[in-house]
Amino acid sequence: RVEGLVPSDMIAVSLGRPQRHAVVGSPEYFGKHGKPMVPPDLLNHRCIRVRLPDGSLFRWRFEKDGEPVQIDVRGPIALDEASLTRTAVLESAGVGYLFEQDILADIEAGRVIRVLEDWTPPYPGLCLYYPGRRNLSAGVRAFLNLAREVSRKAA
Repeated sequence: RVEGLVPSDMIAVSLGRPQRHAVVGSPEYFGKHGKPMVPPDLLNHRCIRVRLPDGSLFRWRFEKDGEPVQIDVRGPIALDEASLTRTAVLESAGVGYLFEQDILADIEAGRVIRVLEDWTPPYPGLCLYYPGRRNLSAGVRAFLNLAREVSRKAA
């Protein structure tokens, strides 16, 4: 669960760094269509939509100075797999909304351009959580210790 949503009576074990989204497009796409400067500008762009497991379409989430904004973007494609979204962005099909870690190498290599970065602040990462009982099984304790070790290495 996202760390900020863990019930207060539970013990949370972080599974890594905070998460962050990135809004990206290819240099060719932005060369033809311009760059969005604020989230509502996305309504004038071809966005690669995200289909959720229940079949609904994800509304892109933004925040700046404590002001949350959700945009129900429009676009020619709706995908349910980040790797396909990345490929569509690289092929100049439109603007994508991906987890930063899924597109960071492409940003750094200049294959895509990041926009609206100041509207995508980090948020708490995922964590395991469990009740604060003292009688955890040996297997659960070993798993939690492994999760803590992996999390420290990732940070």
